[in-house]
Amino acid sequence: MKRHTIDPRPDWQSTVEEQGVIYPLTRYPDGSLRPYWDESAYYAFSLPEVEALEEVVEELHRMSLAAAAHIVDTGRFADLGIDDPRLAGLIAESWHRRAEQPSVYGRFDLRYDGGTGPAKLLEYNADTPTSLVEAASAQWFWMEDRFPGADQWNSLHERLVDAWRTQAALLPPGSPLYFAHSAGDELGEDLMTVAYLRETAEQAGLSTEAISVEDIGWERLSGRFVDKRFRFIRSCFKLYPWEWLVTDRFGPHVLDTLDNGGGTGSTLWIEPAWKMLLSNKALLAVLWELFPGHPHLLPAYLDGPRELARTTGYVAKPLLGREGAGVTVHPPGEDPVLRDEPCCYQELAPLPDFDGNRVVLGTWVVQGESAGLGIRESAGLVTDEYARFIPHVIL
Repeated sequence: MKRHTIDPRPDWQSTVEEQGVIYPLTRYPDGSLRPYWDESAYYAFSLPEVEALEEVVEELHRMSLAAAAHIVDTGRFADLGIDDPRLAGLIAESWHRRAEQPSVYGRFDLRYDGGTGPAKLLEYNADTPTSLVEAASAQWFWMEDRFPGADQWNSLHERLVDAWRTQAALLPPGSPLYFAHSAGDELGEDLMTVAYLRETAEQAGLSTEAISVEDIGWERLSGRFVDKRFRFIRSCFKLYPWEWLVTDRFGPHVLDTLDNGGGTGSTLWIEPAWKMLLSNKALLAVLWELFPGHPHLLPAYLDGPRELARTTGYVAKPLLGREGAGVTVHPPGEDPVLRDEPCCYQELAPLPDFDGNRVVLGTWVVQGESAGLGIRESAGLVTDEYARFIPHVIL
């Protein structure tokens, strides 16, 4: 793994916008606009290196499923901040019936520097991961322009189409699959992620419809979710976190009509409810309990930083959150600080520094199999909304 600088293509901004990255710039607090899609650099990997990382990703996915089973079997929902017995029961049912529910994708964020040690899991974005369009599409076309004949850790598009095709039989027959995002997304990232996923579903032969979450209605007489034309929404992919879906105004209706597979309810949601077990930072602590000392895990706890405050330092992460929101970094030797909100306290493993850029690998799984890589760089230790996407190539 090495970082190289390179001149951006002369028309890079319009090029990536045409490829679906309609948010190629980020506005900073000082009002300036700087590239989010940054092709002034790229990362090069060897094929054996990528093959080894693929094995790591699939092992981490298997371990995560084992942790989900443990949570359900032991009833440890409160550790995830899930205190509603009814919701816990529905999640458990979803888990037990997971073979009857479509589940498409997720993204592991890894710390990896290419040489000084094994890749380490930072978190698992299993419910609403983004940066998919740039990982699956834009960086592939960048590679074809800049390194024709080279390769990339990127089979995302083909695997997504295949996932929809192989799981089509799990969808309710005779009705379209809706694709929903929130209209509150000002940048357009959620919109384009959902549009891209919808395109892969259509390439798999599925009938689809687009809708915003805000336009999903509730028809009281029939007790069903409907679109603006009052058509029954029988199945829906949503780029909208489960923790929002079950707690907003229509949350009780979501629980009342939840289809956990097998046609037992009214609306089948994708990703399914059991993904709440994996998209919660408490998963990191459960993994460390089940697999202590595993080479691809960092020590993590729910009751406080324990020995980490004295030895390595730690990072406090809210159980739920996006793009580094609420994450705090605590170097070793500080008095431990317990947050008021439930948190996961994970060993501080500073992101590797490449020429002043802090790097995190976003490694994708589709149907539980390794499918691709997206790299983000940031100026600080926390990968936040100001991080940049950097393409990669296998050389």
